[in-house]
Amino acid sequence: MSATNTAGAIDPSATLAVRARGVRKVFGSGALAYEALRGVDFDVAQGEFMMLVGPSGSGKTTLLSILGCVLTATAGEVSLFGERIDTRKERDLPLIRRALVGFVFQGHNLIASLSAVDNVRLVLEARGTPRRQSRAEAEELLARVGLADKRWNRPGELSGGQRQRVAIARAVAGAPPLVLADEPTAALDAHAGLEATELLLEVCRERGSTVVVVTHDNRIYHLADRIVHIEDGHIIDAPQETP
Repeated sequence: MSATNTAGAIDPSATLAVRARGVRKVFGSGALAYEALRGVDFDVAQGEFMMLVGPSGSGKTTLLSILGCVLTATAGEVSLFGERIDTRKERDLPLIRRALVGFVFQGHNLIASLSAVDNVRLVLEARGTPRRQSRAEAEELLARVGLADKRWNRPGELSGGQRQRVAIARAVAGAPPLVLADEPTAALDAHAGLEATELLLEVCRERGSTVVVVTHDNRIYHLADRIVHIEDGHIIDAPQETP
């Protein structure tokens, strides 16, 4: 069930998966400094399938990377499921990312030398799942995304749409509470892109994951519970009802 109201704002009674306040990100220093995020306030409710949209260079991938504990904010507060991550030491971020976040990348980022099942299995093992159990779950997930017969194929033997299905299976392996997708349809044609996004929505709904999709693909906008626009490092139309 969506945690947003008919106006697109978050229900104030909803529990937040993501809470960001006054988030800034500056790359470089001095005359070469570039401010990618300029005081972003941003909420995502638990269980929401939200899309963050904007033109290239708008700051959407930078924001996604901060939420995914890949980058740290220059200033501001960021919380995931009620826990502040902006105050954590940089060495802690990989552990937080491993525990809470699954990623779907536009370029798939699969390991070329490994089979589909091993690409998924490695994520589970990194989260502490025993090898035999991780293999079984990886095979189950690949079957769920329609690739049971391709589980031993390497990425070079799969189509773009099939590789993205493997990437979806890998992202949801271990049922992370937050799944982040960065331009997941960019390398796909219209049909494959819509199919992959529908699949991501279905699998994450089944597993109870919150999803943030960064995209400028208006062909998939109708799948979102809520769409938030970002431009020039500012959120430009995301009504907030939380303090």
